[in-house]
Amino acid sequence: MAPTIHEYSSEKGCRCPLEVELRAVLQQRIMVLDGGMGTMIQQQNLEEEDFRGKEFKDHPLLLKGNNDILSITQPDVIYQIHKDYLLAGADIIETNTFSSTSIAQADYGLEHRAYHLNKTSAELARRAADDVTKQTGCKRYVAGAVGPTNKTLSVSPSVERPDFRNITFSELVEAYTEQLRGLLDGGVDILLVETIFDTANAKAALFAIDLLFEKSYEPKPIFISGTIVDKSGRTLSGQTGEAFVVSVSHAKPLCIGLNCALGAAEMRPFIEAIGKRTTALILCYPNAGLPNTFGGYDETPEVTASNLKEFAISGLVNIVGGCCGTTPGHIRAIAKAVKQCQPRVPPTDIFQDYLLLSGLEPFRIGPYTNFVNIGERCNVAGSRKFAKLIMAGNYEEALSIAKAQVEMGAQILDINMDEGMLEGPTAMAHFCKLIASEPDIARVPLCIDSSNFSVIEAGLKCCQGKCIVNSISLKEGEQEFLNRANTVRRYGAAVVVMAFDEEGQATDTEHKVQICTRAYNLLVHKVGFNPNDIIFDPNILTIGTGMEEHSEYAINFIRATRAIKETLPGARVSGGLSNLSFSFRGMEVIREAMHGVFLYHAIKDGMDMGIVNAGNLPVYDDIDKELLLLCENLIWHRDADATEKLLAFAQGIDKYVVEDTEECLSQVDRYARPLHVIEGPLMTGMKVVGDLFGAGKMFLPQVIKSARVMKKAVGFLIPFMEKERKEMMAATGSTEEMDPYQGTIVLATVKGDVHDIGKNIVGVVLGCNNFRVIDMGVMVPCDKILREAIEHKADIIGLSGLITPSLDEMIYVAKEMERLGMKTPLLIGGATTSKTHTAVKIAPRYSSPVVHVLDASRSVVVCSQLLDEDVREEYFEEVTEEYEEIRQEHYDSLKDRRYLSLSKAREKGLHVDWLSSPRPVRPQFLGTHVFDSYDLRGLVDYIDWKPFFDIWQLRGKYPNRGYPKIFKDKTVGTEARRVYDDAQRLLNRLIDSRGLQGRGLVGFWPAQSVGDDIHVYADDVTPHSNLQPIVKFHGLRQQVEKDSASSEPYLCLSDFVAPRDSGVADYIGLFAVGVFGADKLSKQFEAQGDDYNSIMVKALADRLAEAFAEELHARVRKDLWGYSTEEGLLHAADLHRIRYQGIRPAAGYPSQPDHTEKSTMWALAGIQDKTGICLTESLAMTPAASVSGLYFCNPQASYFAVGKITKEQVEDYAGRKEMSVPEVERWLGPILGYDIDE
Repeated sequence: MAPTIHEYSSEKGCRCPLEVELRAVLQQRIMVLDGGMGTMIQQQNLEEEDFRGKEFKDHPLLLKGNNDILSITQPDVIYQIHKDYLLAGADIIETNTFSSTSIAQADYGLEHRAYHLNKTSAELARRAADDVTKQTGCKRYVAGAVGPTNKTLSVSPSVERPDFRNITFSELVEAYTEQLRGLLDGGVDILLVETIFDTANAKAALFAIDLLFEKSYEPKPIFISGTIVDKSGRTLSGQTGEAFVVSVSHAKPLCIGLNCALGAAEMRPFIEAIGKRTTALILCYPNAGLPNTFGGYDETPEVTASNLKEFAISGLVNIVGGCCGTTPGHIRAIAKAVKQCQPRVPPTDIFQDYLLLSGLEPFRIGPYTNFVNIGERCNVAGSRKFAKLIMAGNYEEALSIAKAQVEMGAQILDINMDEGMLEGPTAMAHFCKLIASEPDIARVPLCIDSSNFSVIEAGLKCCQGKCIVNSISLKEGEQEFLNRANTVRRYGAAVVVMAFDEEGQATDTEHKVQICTRAYNLLVHKVGFNPNDIIFDPNILTIGTGMEEHSEYAINFIRATRAIKETLPGARVSGGLSNLSFSFRGMEVIREAMHGVFLYHAIKDGMDMGIVNAGNLPVYDDIDKELLLLCENLIWHRDADATEKLLAFAQGIDKYVVEDTEECLSQVDRYARPLHVIEGPLMTGMKVVGDLFGAGKMFLPQVIKSARVMKKAVGFLIPFMEKERKEMMAATGSTEEMDPYQGTIVLATVKGDVHDIGKNIVGVVLGCNNFRVIDMGVMVPCDKILREAIEHKADIIGLSGLITPSLDEMIYVAKEMERLGMKTPLLIGGATTSKTHTAVKIAPRYSSPVVHVLDASRSVVVCSQLLDEDVREEYFEEVTEEYEEIRQEHYDSLKDRRYLSLSKAREKGLHVDWLSSPRPVRPQFLGTHVFDSYDLRGLVDYIDWKPFFDIWQLRGKYPNRGYPKIFKDKTVGTEARRVYDDAQRLLNRLIDSRGLQGRGLVGFWPAQSVGDDIHVYADDVTPHSNLQPIVKFHGLRQQVEKDSASSEPYLCLSDFVAPRDSGVADYIGLFAVGVFGADKLSKQFEAQGDDYNSIMVKALADRLAEAFAEELHARVRKDLWGYSTEEGLLHAADLHRIRYQGIRPAAGYPSQPDHTEKSTMWALAGIQDKTGICLTESLAMTPAASVSGLYFCNPQASYFAVGKITKEQVEDYAGRKEMSVPEVERWLGPILGYDIDE
């Protein structure tokens, strides 16, 4: 039976005889659970030697307080406590295993004893229960206690890092599995997952239980008990009681309830609330009241029993007992009080026709629920703005999009991270963890959306609520469908099933219904899915393509929806609305009208929900009547010319732009000069385009098209402007030629940066708007930019950059412009830039206008305002005021940030127990090994092709987003295959001809840490010796204060190397790899006019360099250093997810943000002489396709971000490196926790 909120199976189908037995007892009477184990242990007044016993006499850590270990060291004490509770009237006793996971036992250094501890405790409780059963003739039961651990999946232990977690779902599942095996092998009757303060932790335990029952053990009854922490009615992780019940309902517990934190009186309203929302039996075991000032409990057995008797008389409970502060006396009184009371009779029909979901709060979709909006803007494939923020790593700002979706009415939030340049599972997990830290967002359920099932799992592992999975299908066969469906069920999620099967995507009504019916029967009868948790997406496909076979796609969806709702009881219907109007992309008014009309009809035929842009759906009756008729005719295929008519309607602006411009020109009273037409309606139009582009509602091709429309209008006006110019010259007698352009703009990608795509787009748009654009290209030094600007009398200078060092170069350009007394406005743009950085770091260096430009279309508006004498000063004042506010907010945030002193941070660093840990492995050789001509052919299997397609801006639509499925995509598949085939041919040619060559080196040296530094030696050294190091690597330590409750260390790379005074010899490694020849080949292709292959060769070199670093690290782990010889064969995807021991941090990256450490690496290993990989003056590597870093082998070594640091550490670091403080500040600018100008 599924005794939970949405039961759908029957008791007859129960696989568990014990559950049938217990249910029969619980229908007759209220059963009694035991009381607090910890309370009784405290009364024994045991000392350290009692906890140790004989077995742990010499254990290196203190064991007092580890109550669970007493099952091994003092079994008689624990047995007697069990027996006392049983003789007091307890029907069920809990094993002494609340903290017996390896995770909790790690605090005592006993993680390796977890299985033994659980099995021993279960056997002890089993013996006590069996003895009392024989003694009294009344059967007693043993519940295996599964506690929450001392970690949490839903809450960050660090205030500074809301996305940080000190445990993973998989680690919890592994630990719970070990515990559960011990309990089951020890003979427990029931599994009790209790004191749940974080539902995600509980879901990991339930996940482990389900796996064990499926693969290894006979099922046992499951009890689940949450903990409401205070009168707010929420768990510690923020869920309401009802949301908690919804989240764990998939486990089909026999009993569900509450324990701990509160006394019975305080717990009553929450027990009542849960009882009204579940068909499960109710379990309640409160504390003996609230704790007193000293943490003790004063509530007498009589008071506790009286309160619980009221629960029983009111029909609220089926099992009662006690938690903290309760004793056998309490249990005796409770048993007596409820003995004559009738048990609660669970309701049988609560929400039986509802799809129940949850975030922090529950969400019900029932027979009369209005259409459900699933917010679509947190989708990298569907929102340009969201994608840009995610690709830039600006996850915090991306959260604002999620929040806006919820505020605009999204009841469920769709999250999609399917983008070739993203590591999908990592991005999904990162964003879901951040959402968990924002209650305003986390209150709604999430829809985890991906065509990659590993991305879906990554999201599910981070969500405590009940999510929707979007999606699975039959396209890869029945067995794969069943496997994935069973996994989704195990995570406790609802599921979207796409209408695909082995033959492909269903397009006609009959095929859609056939696939959905087949999937429904598999899910319900083979997987055990609740029909209410099944959502079908019968494929909303694109209409208005001009192809006759697509003309009835909308009709087919609506008809399939009606059939599904009539024949598949409980199932819901959803769909991705944006597909419908894809033919009209860029024409947002048309698209929104189509969506409104389609939903109007689809909802009437049963469509329950859809992925939509919440807030952007027009009301059917509010749509322009002409447009409404056109949309109706297209959707219902009533007019063969409907597409052409809609396009004509949509393109009216372009078609009549000249006529409209001419009409404006004739209105002399409004537009006295031709220039006024440009500055008025045309610029207003471009501003609208800019707003749509910035909001992700227009794509770049549409922006350029809009710019060309503008140019068409300007082209019409130029003869009039030329005539006006000549008349003015004649009137004034001037012979000076007037400049026909609006202004001259010099654009350049700054020194040290080679990225120019965005800058080129800006140039196109500005050129289309009558600006003279002088594009200076990439890697342009400051003096050259300013010289060109002066020579051409530039009206504006535009700087672009993609990489972080470009920011410093932009600051330098601004300083130089100020020094030279220039007044030319300065525009700042590019992926690495931001309005905040511009306001804080660049604008204060230059007294003339400095403006951050968000995107290409905005550049037109900004440039026009800067060059208009009438509005320039006012616009500059507005920007100045805005940037001053931004600066103030920034500095206020720095003041609010708290840091540990450097000494305190060091004290709280990672302190490895080097003497008890396995000794570091000596590498196979010391010194360097050079690879003069690496086998590039062997690297091909390590290439990650996902970023390759992104370079060419080829993105498939679901379900063909990723490689190699992109080749099946109807829109880009053919081109993607062509580009890929071209790449393969060129790659083979380059490898065979040795046009590209791989060179690199790896090196190993003895090393010891000394404080935050790592001393490197030429030969093996004896620890404690005073031998002088040949070089020192200098580390930076985290200082931003973490949550006070967190035990997370303040890391520095030196923590991963054995200290000089530890007596343990240790080592460090280093590598540098590069792929040579790409620049030369690229220039050759460019000289031949072959831009395509010029870009292709650089793209392939980048891919090979990354593959080189990945493959070499695997060789280091298994052979060259050999510290992980048992690693086995990992797939490339596993390598990208760092599923191995050891790290390879690079200088200039978060674990060591100082680029100058590269100089030490190059000096130590002679990298330039041995490989030809050079460092520029800004310490960038050439060739560009190069990767370098250090190797650390310690099992506890992990990647981390140093974060902001204080001046105290900067001064200390400067002293250790023998550099001046200003020089260090220059290199460490992005991580300084203070303003160097103050």
